[in-house]
Amino acid sequence: MIANVVFYLGLLVSLGIAAVYLRDLGDIPQLLLKTKRSNVDRFIRNEYRFLAIGICALLAAAVARFGFGAGSGGVFWIGTLLALVLYAFTWVYVHLGLRNQKDRAQFYSIAEAREFVSPTSQVIVLEKNGVARAHPQAQIMRPHLAGTEDGLGGSDVVMTFCAIANLGLGMTPEVEGEKIELEVLAQHGNNLVLRDNATGEPIQQIYGFRARDADTSGDGPVCPLRPTLAMAPWPTFRMTFRGFQKAYPEGTVFLNKPSGNPILFLLDFAMEMAFTATIQKHHTEARPIMQNLERPIDPRLPTKSYVWGVNIGGDAVCWTDDFIVENGNIVNAAVGGQPLVIAWSPGYESLNVWINNTGAPVTEIDFFGQTANEKLERSPDVKPGLFWHVWAEFFPHTDINRQGDGSDKADKTTAA
Repeated sequence: MIANVVFYLGLLVSLGIAAVYLRDLGDIPQLLLKTKRSNVDRFIRNEYRFLAIGICALLAAAVARFGFGAGSGGVFWIGTLLALVLYAFTWVYVHLGLRNQKDRAQFYSIAEAREFVSPTSQVIVLEKNGVARAHPQAQIMRPHLAGTEDGLGGSDVVMTFCAIANLGLGMTPEVEGEKIELEVLAQHGNNLVLRDNATGEPIQQIYGFRARDADTSGDGPVCPLRPTLAMAPWPTFRMTFRGFQKAYPEGTVFLNKPSGNPILFLLDFAMEMAFTATIQKHHTEARPIMQNLERPIDPRLPTKSYVWGVNIGGDAVCWTDDFIVENGNIVNAAVGGQPLVIAWSPGYESLNVWINNTGAPVTEIDFFGQTANEKLERSPDVKPGLFWHVWAEFFPHTDINRQGDGSDKADKTTAA
Protein backbone atom coordinates (compact mmCIF):
# COMPACT_ATOMS: atom_id res chain seq x y z
CA MET A 1 0.00 0.00 0.00
CA ILE A 2 2.68 2.50 1.04
CA ALA A 3 4.82 1.52 -1.94
CA ASN A 4 1.91 2.19 -4.30
CA VAL A 5 1.36 5.63 -2.74
CA VAL A 6 5.07 6.46 -3.14
CA PHE A 7 5.01 5.18 -6.74
CA TYR A 8 2.06 7.22 -7.96
CA LEU A 9 2.82 10.27 -5.83
CA GLY A 10 6.44 10.29 -7.05
CA LEU A 11 5.40 10.14 -10.69
CA LEU A 12 2.71 12.79 -10.18
CA VAL A 13 5.09 15.21 -8.42
CA SER A 14 7.82 14.72 -11.01
CA LEU A 15 5.47 15.17 -13.97
CA GLY A 16 3.86 18.20 -12.34
CA ILE A 17 7.21 19.95 -11.82
CA ALA A 18 8.30 19.06 -15.36
CA ALA A 19 5.11 20.54 -16.81
CA VAL A 20 5.43 23.74 -14.75
CA TYR A 21 9.11 24.02 -15.77
CA LEU A 22 8.11 23.95 -19.43
CA ARG A 23 5.19 26.34 -18.89
CA ASP A 24 7.14 28.99 -17.00
CA LEU A 25 10.55 28.92 -18.70
CA GLY A 26 10.04 27.04 -21.97
CA ASP A 27 8.46 29.97 -23.93
CA ILE A 28 6.57 27.68 -26.33
CA PRO A 29 3.54 27.06 -24.04
CA GLN A 30 3.23 30.84 -23.68
CA LEU A 31 2.19 30.98 -27.30
CA LEU A 32 -1.04 29.40 -26.05
CA LEU A 33 -1.15 29.93 -22.28
CA LYS A 34 -0.99 33.03 -20.14
CA THR A 35 1.63 32.60 -17.42
CA LYS A 36 1.61 34.60 -14.20
CA ARG A 37 4.68 36.71 -13.49
CA SER A 38 4.82 35.38 -9.93
CA ASN A 39 5.10 31.82 -11.26
CA VAL A 40 7.91 32.76 -13.65
CA ASP A 41 9.82 34.52 -10.86
CA ARG A 42 9.37 31.57 -8.50
CA PHE A 43 10.85 29.11 -11.00
CA ILE A 44 13.70 31.46 -11.90
CA ARG A 45 14.66 31.77 -8.24
CA ASN A 46 14.29 28.05 -7.50
CA GLU A 47 15.04 26.32 -10.81
CA TYR A 48 17.54 23.78 -9.54
CA ARG A 49 15.66 23.19 -6.27
CA PHE A 50 12.56 22.26 -8.25
CA LEU A 51 14.59 20.08 -10.61
CA ALA A 52 16.18 18.26 -7.65
CA ILE A 53 12.76 17.62 -6.10
CA GLY A 54 11.39 16.38 -9.42
CA ILE A 55 14.28 13.99 -10.05
CA CYS A 56 14.18 12.70 -6.47
CA ALA A 57 10.45 12.08 -6.80
CA LEU A 58 11.10 10.12 -9.98
CA LEU A 59 13.78 8.08 -8.22
CA ALA A 60 11.40 7.37 -5.36
CA ALA A 61 8.85 6.06 -7.88
CA ALA A 62 11.59 3.87 -9.41
CA VAL A 63 12.52 2.42 -6.01
CA ALA A 64 8.86 1.72 -5.26
CA ARG A 65 8.44 0.02 -8.63
CA PHE A 66 11.57 -2.10 -8.81
CA GLY A 67 12.19 -2.60 -5.08
CA PHE A 68 8.65 -3.33 -3.98
CA GLY A 69 6.77 -4.16 -7.18
CA ALA A 70 4.46 -1.17 -6.85
CA GLY A 71 2.43 0.29 -9.67
CA SER A 72 2.46 -0.63 -13.33
CA GLY A 73 5.50 -1.03 -15.53
CA GLY A 74 3.76 0.68 -18.45
CA VAL A 75 2.73 3.64 -16.32
CA PHE A 76 6.24 3.93 -14.92
CA TRP A 77 8.03 3.96 -18.27
CA ILE A 78 5.56 6.29 -19.95
CA GLY A 79 5.61 8.70 -17.00
CA THR A 80 9.39 8.55 -16.67
CA LEU A 81 9.97 9.12 -20.39
CA LEU A 82 7.55 12.04 -20.49
CA ALA A 83 9.06 13.69 -17.40
CA LEU A 84 12.63 13.32 -18.66
CA VAL A 85 11.70 14.70 -22.09
CA LEU A 86 10.08 17.76 -20.51
CA TYR A 87 13.03 18.35 -18.17
CA ALA A 88 15.61 17.87 -20.93
CA PHE A 89 13.78 19.94 -23.53
CA THR A 90 13.29 22.92 -21.24
CA TRP A 91 16.82 22.83 -19.82
CA VAL A 92 18.44 22.51 -23.26
CA TYR A 93 16.19 25.23 -24.69
CA VAL A 94 17.00 27.71 -21.92
CA HIS A 95 20.63 26.97 -21.10
CA LEU A 96 22.00 25.84 -24.48
CA GLY A 97 19.59 27.19 -27.08
CA LEU A 98 19.61 30.63 -25.46
CA ARG A 99 23.25 30.58 -24.34
CA ASN A 100 24.47 34.14 -24.22
CA GLN A 101 27.71 35.82 -25.19
CA LYS A 102 27.95 38.42 -22.46
CA ASP A 103 31.73 38.12 -22.19
CA ARG A 104 32.79 36.19 -25.31
CA ALA A 105 31.07 37.95 -28.20
CA GLN A 106 33.02 38.27 -31.43
CA PHE A 107 33.07 41.58 -33.30
CA TYR A 108 34.13 41.84 -36.94
CA SER A 109 35.10 44.54 -39.39
CA ILE A 110 32.45 46.27 -41.46
CA ALA A 111 33.91 44.69 -44.60
CA GLU A 112 33.34 41.18 -43.24
CA ALA A 113 29.95 42.04 -41.76
CA ARG A 114 28.65 43.11 -45.19
CA GLU A 115 28.41 39.42 -46.08
CA PHE A 116 25.88 38.87 -43.27
CA VAL A 117 24.09 42.21 -42.78
CA SER A 118 22.11 44.08 -45.43
CA PRO A 119 22.51 47.88 -45.81
CA THR A 120 19.04 48.71 -44.46
CA SER A 121 19.14 46.28 -41.53
CA GLN A 122 18.61 47.84 -38.12
CA VAL A 123 21.64 47.80 -35.84
CA ILE A 124 21.78 48.77 -32.17
CA VAL A 125 24.86 50.79 -31.34
CA LEU A 126 27.09 51.41 -28.34
CA GLU A 127 29.82 54.02 -28.62
CA LYS A 128 32.57 55.47 -26.45
CA ASN A 129 34.99 58.16 -27.59
CA GLY A 130 34.43 57.30 -31.22
CA VAL A 131 34.84 53.52 -30.72
CA ALA A 132 31.55 52.01 -31.87
CA ARG A 133 29.97 48.56 -31.93
CA ALA A 134 26.93 47.63 -33.99
CA HIS A 135 24.63 44.76 -33.03
CA PRO A 136 22.40 43.69 -35.94
CA GLN A 137 19.02 42.54 -34.66
CA ALA A 138 19.10 39.26 -36.56
CA GLN A 139 22.52 38.42 -35.10
CA ILE A 140 21.79 39.20 -31.44
CA MET A 141 18.19 37.92 -31.50
CA ARG A 142 18.95 34.49 -30.02
CA PRO A 143 22.00 35.00 -27.75
CA HIS A 144 20.25 38.10 -26.31
CA LEU A 145 23.47 39.28 -24.60
CA ALA A 146 26.73 40.39 -26.22
CA GLY A 147 29.87 41.76 -24.62
CA THR A 148 33.58 41.13 -24.15
CA GLU A 149 35.84 40.66 -21.14
CA ASP A 150 37.78 43.85 -21.91
CA GLY A 151 34.59 45.88 -22.36
CA LEU A 152 34.08 48.83 -24.68
CA GLY A 153 36.93 51.30 -24.48
CA GLY A 154 37.77 49.92 -21.05
CA SER A 155 34.18 50.19 -19.76
CA ASP A 156 32.24 47.08 -18.76
CA VAL A 157 29.10 47.13 -20.86
CA VAL A 158 26.83 44.38 -22.17
CA MET A 159 24.24 44.75 -24.90
CA THR A 160 20.94 43.13 -23.95
CA PHE A 161 18.32 42.48 -26.62
CA CYS A 162 14.72 41.29 -26.54
CA ALA A 163 13.26 40.47 -29.95
CA ILE A 164 9.67 40.31 -28.68
CA ALA A 165 9.95 43.85 -27.28
CA ASN A 166 12.25 44.98 -30.12
CA LEU A 167 14.40 46.45 -27.38
CA GLY A 168 18.17 46.68 -27.23
CA LEU A 169 19.75 48.20 -24.11
CA GLY A 170 23.37 48.58 -23.09
CA MET A 171 23.98 48.04 -19.37
CA THR A 172 26.88 47.91 -16.98
CA PRO A 173 26.40 44.53 -15.19
CA GLU A 174 27.23 45.84 -11.74
CA VAL A 175 25.28 47.07 -8.72
CA GLU A 176 26.97 48.98 -5.91
CA GLY A 177 30.31 47.36 -6.71
CA GLU A 178 28.77 43.88 -6.96
CA LYS A 179 29.09 41.99 -10.25
CA ILE A 180 25.80 40.88 -11.78
CA GLU A 181 26.08 37.44 -13.44
CA LEU A 182 23.50 37.75 -16.19
CA GLU A 183 21.78 34.79 -17.83
CA VAL A 184 18.77 34.68 -20.14
CA LEU A 185 15.92 32.72 -18.52
CA ALA A 186 12.48 33.74 -19.77
CA GLN A 187 10.22 36.53 -20.93
CA HIS A 188 7.12 38.09 -19.46
CA GLY A 189 5.07 41.09 -20.45
CA ASN A 190 6.64 40.63 -23.91
CA ASN A 191 9.99 41.59 -22.43
CA LEU A 192 13.12 39.65 -21.56
CA VAL A 193 13.60 38.34 -18.02
CA LEU A 194 17.20 37.74 -16.99
CA ARG A 195 18.61 36.10 -13.88
CA ASP A 196 21.46 37.26 -11.71
CA ASN A 197 23.12 33.91 -11.11
CA ALA A 198 25.00 35.32 -8.14
CA THR A 199 21.74 35.80 -6.21
CA GLY A 200 19.18 33.85 -8.25
CA GLU A 201 17.07 37.00 -8.64
CA PRO A 202 15.06 37.76 -11.80
CA ILE A 203 15.73 41.03 -13.64
CA GLN A 204 13.24 42.59 -16.05
CA GLN A 205 15.34 43.95 -18.91
CA ILE A 206 13.37 47.17 -19.33
CA TYR A 207 13.82 48.00 -15.61
CA GLY A 208 17.42 46.88 -15.17
CA PHE A 209 17.29 45.93 -11.50
CA ARG A 210 16.71 42.76 -9.48
CA ALA A 211 13.16 42.00 -8.40
CA ARG A 212 14.17 41.91 -4.72
CA ASP A 213 15.43 45.51 -5.03
CA ALA A 214 12.11 46.93 -6.23
CA ASP A 215 10.44 49.57 -4.09
CA THR A 216 7.03 48.10 -3.27
CA SER A 217 6.00 50.77 -0.77
CA GLY A 218 3.86 52.79 -3.18
CA ASP A 219 1.48 52.48 -6.11
CA GLY A 220 3.51 54.65 -8.49
CA PRO A 221 5.98 53.69 -11.20
CA VAL A 222 8.17 50.64 -10.57
CA CYS A 223 11.59 51.74 -9.37
CA PRO A 224 14.45 50.41 -7.22
CA LEU A 225 14.70 51.11 -3.51
CA ARG A 226 17.56 53.45 -4.37
CA PRO A 227 19.00 54.46 -7.76
CA THR A 228 22.31 52.66 -7.19
CA LEU A 229 20.51 49.29 -7.08
CA ALA A 230 19.83 49.49 -10.83
CA MET A 231 22.45 48.55 -13.39
CA ALA A 232 23.78 51.73 -14.97
CA PRO A 233 22.23 52.17 -18.43
CA TRP A 234 24.50 52.94 -21.36
CA PRO A 235 23.54 55.40 -24.12
CA THR A 236 22.04 53.09 -26.75
CA PHE A 237 20.78 54.09 -30.17
CA ARG A 238 19.51 52.61 -33.43
CA MET A 239 20.41 53.23 -37.04
CA THR A 240 20.66 51.38 -40.32
CA PHE A 241 23.78 49.41 -41.11
CA ARG A 242 24.58 51.74 -44.00
CA GLY A 243 24.21 54.68 -41.61
CA PHE A 244 26.60 53.00 -39.19
CA GLN A 245 29.14 52.53 -41.96
CA LYS A 246 29.05 56.27 -42.75
CA ALA A 247 29.20 57.37 -39.12
CA TYR A 248 31.81 54.87 -37.89
CA PRO A 249 33.85 53.50 -40.81
CA GLU A 250 36.28 51.91 -38.33
CA GLY A 251 33.48 50.46 -36.21
CA THR A 252 32.99 46.75 -35.52
CA VAL A 253 29.94 44.53 -35.86
CA PHE A 254 28.69 41.67 -33.71
CA LEU A 255 28.13 38.46 -35.66
CA ASN A 256 26.73 35.28 -34.19
CA LYS A 257 28.52 32.86 -36.48
CA PRO A 258 27.60 29.14 -36.48
CA SER A 259 29.23 26.91 -33.86
CA GLY A 260 31.95 24.47 -34.90
CA ASN A 261 30.41 21.87 -32.63
CA PRO A 262 28.09 19.73 -34.82
CA ILE A 263 25.55 19.16 -32.03
CA LEU A 264 25.37 22.85 -31.14
CA PHE A 265 25.28 23.68 -34.86
CA LEU A 266 22.13 21.58 -35.31
CA LEU A 267 20.56 22.95 -32.14
CA ASP A 268 21.29 26.52 -33.23
CA PHE A 269 19.88 25.84 -36.69
CA ALA A 270 16.60 24.58 -35.21
CA MET A 271 16.43 27.50 -32.76
CA GLU A 272 17.05 30.05 -35.51
CA MET A 273 14.28 28.57 -37.64
CA ALA A 274 11.82 28.68 -34.73
CA PHE A 275 12.83 32.18 -33.66
CA THR A 276 12.68 33.59 -37.16
CA ALA A 277 9.17 32.24 -37.81
CA THR A 278 7.65 33.43 -34.53
CA ILE A 279 9.41 36.80 -34.42
CA GLN A 280 8.45 37.54 -38.03
CA LYS A 281 4.80 36.92 -37.17
CA HIS A 282 5.11 39.02 -34.01
CA HIS A 283 6.63 41.95 -35.90
CA THR A 284 4.05 41.99 -38.69
CA GLU A 285 0.75 41.37 -36.89
CA ALA A 286 -0.95 43.67 -34.41
CA ARG A 287 -1.66 40.91 -31.90
CA PRO A 288 1.33 39.93 -29.72
CA ILE A 289 2.26 36.28 -30.19
CA MET A 290 2.58 35.79 -26.43
CA GLN A 291 -0.41 36.77 -24.37
CA ASN A 292 1.35 37.35 -21.04
CA LEU A 293 0.67 41.05 -20.62
CA GLU A 294 -0.68 42.05 -17.23
CA ARG A 295 -2.53 45.12 -18.54
CA PRO A 296 -4.94 45.65 -21.44
CA ILE A 297 -3.13 47.00 -24.50
CA ASP A 298 -3.16 50.82 -24.44
CA PRO A 299 -5.10 52.04 -27.53
CA ARG A 300 -3.48 55.47 -27.73
CA LEU A 301 -1.08 54.21 -30.41
CA PRO A 302 -1.14 51.21 -32.74
CA THR A 303 0.16 48.15 -30.88
CA LYS A 304 3.34 47.64 -32.89
CA SER A 305 4.31 51.31 -33.26
CA TYR A 306 8.00 51.90 -32.61
CA VAL A 307 8.61 54.37 -29.80
CA TRP A 308 11.66 55.92 -28.16
CA GLY A 309 10.92 55.96 -24.44
CA VAL A 310 12.58 57.87 -21.61
CA ASN A 311 11.81 57.41 -17.92
CA ILE A 312 13.43 59.63 -15.31
CA GLY A 313 12.22 59.48 -11.73
CA GLY A 314 8.46 59.09 -11.81
CA ASP A 315 8.07 60.66 -15.24
CA ALA A 316 7.88 58.70 -18.50
CA VAL A 317 7.52 59.91 -22.08
CA CYS A 318 7.81 58.30 -25.49
CA TRP A 319 8.08 59.65 -29.00
CA THR A 320 7.37 58.19 -32.42
CA ASP A 321 9.85 58.80 -35.21
CA ASP A 322 7.23 60.19 -37.58
CA PHE A 323 6.23 62.82 -34.99
CA ILE A 324 9.84 64.01 -34.79
CA VAL A 325 10.12 64.17 -38.59
CA GLU A 326 6.85 66.11 -38.89
CA ASN A 327 8.20 68.67 -36.41
CA GLY A 328 11.27 69.52 -38.47
CA ASN A 329 13.41 66.58 -37.26
CA ILE A 330 13.90 68.11 -33.83
CA VAL A 331 11.82 68.42 -30.64
CA ASN A 332 12.73 69.98 -27.29
CA ALA A 333 11.12 68.46 -24.21
CA ALA A 334 11.75 67.75 -20.54
CA VAL A 335 11.35 64.45 -18.67
CA GLY A 336 11.61 64.32 -14.90
CA GLY A 337 12.92 67.89 -14.98
CA GLN A 338 15.74 66.97 -17.40
CA PRO A 339 15.71 69.02 -20.64
CA LEU A 340 16.18 66.82 -23.70
CA VAL A 341 16.56 67.19 -27.44
CA ILE A 342 15.01 64.49 -29.60
CA ALA A 343 16.39 64.62 -33.13
CA TRP A 344 16.14 62.61 -36.34
CA SER A 345 19.31 62.46 -38.47
CA PRO A 346 18.17 61.56 -42.01
CA GLY A 347 21.70 61.13 -43.35
CA TYR A 348 22.35 58.38 -40.82
CA GLU A 349 18.75 57.14 -40.51
CA SER A 350 18.86 57.42 -36.73
CA LEU A 351 16.75 58.99 -33.98
CA ASN A 352 18.70 60.16 -30.94
CA VAL A 353 17.91 61.72 -27.57
CA TRP A 354 20.37 64.25 -26.16
CA ILE A 355 20.78 65.84 -22.71
CA ASN A 356 20.29 69.57 -23.13
CA ASN A 357 22.35 71.48 -20.59
CA THR A 358 22.55 74.66 -22.69
CA GLY A 359 19.74 76.41 -20.82
CA ALA A 360 17.85 77.10 -24.03
CA PRO A 361 15.97 75.19 -26.74
CA VAL A 362 18.17 73.67 -29.43
CA THR A 363 17.21 74.30 -33.06
CA GLU A 364 20.05 72.49 -34.84
CA ILE A 365 22.02 69.39 -33.89
CA ASP A 366 23.87 66.81 -35.94
CA PHE A 367 24.11 63.03 -35.52
CA PHE A 368 27.15 63.40 -33.24
CA GLY A 369 25.45 65.87 -30.90
CA GLN A 370 27.11 69.01 -32.17
CA THR A 371 24.99 72.15 -31.87
CA ALA A 372 25.83 75.66 -32.99
CA ASN A 373 27.65 76.33 -29.71
CA GLU A 374 28.55 73.06 -27.99
CA LYS A 375 28.38 69.28 -28.14
CA LEU A 376 25.66 67.46 -26.22
CA GLU A 377 25.81 63.98 -24.70
CA ARG A 378 23.39 61.19 -25.52
CA SER A 379 20.91 60.34 -22.79
CA PRO A 380 21.52 56.94 -21.16
CA ASP A 381 17.85 56.72 -20.16
CA VAL A 382 16.49 55.98 -23.66
CA LYS A 383 14.74 52.75 -24.63
CA PRO A 384 15.16 53.06 -28.41
CA GLY A 385 12.63 51.82 -30.94
CA LEU A 386 10.71 49.31 -28.83
CA PHE A 387 7.10 48.35 -29.42
CA TRP A 388 4.49 50.70 -28.01
CA HIS A 389 2.52 47.93 -26.31
CA VAL A 390 5.61 46.87 -24.36
CA TRP A 391 6.52 50.41 -23.31
CA ALA A 392 2.93 51.02 -22.15
CA GLU A 393 2.87 47.68 -20.28
CA PHE A 394 5.72 48.78 -18.01
CA PHE A 395 5.12 52.54 -18.04
CA PRO A 396 1.32 52.87 -18.25
CA HIS A 397 1.45 56.47 -17.02
CA THR A 398 3.52 57.52 -20.04
CA ASP A 399 3.01 60.76 -21.92
CA ILE A 400 3.24 60.58 -25.73
CA ASN A 401 5.09 62.91 -28.09
CA ARG A 402 5.66 65.59 -25.48
CA GLN A 403 6.95 69.02 -26.40
CA GLY A 404 8.17 71.43 -23.77
CA ASP A 405 8.17 70.68 -20.05
CA GLY A 406 5.04 68.56 -20.01
CA SER A 407 2.91 71.14 -18.22
CA ASP A 408 0.29 70.59 -20.90
CA LYS A 409 -0.77 67.02 -20.21
CA ALA A 410 -3.09 66.69 -23.18
CA ASP A 411 -2.02 63.57 -25.03
CA LYS A 412 -0.21 64.34 -28.24
CA THR A 413 -1.07 61.09 -29.92
CA THR A 414 -1.77 62.38 -33.44
CA ALA A 415 1.59 61.41 -34.84
CA ALA A 416 0.14 60.08 -38.08
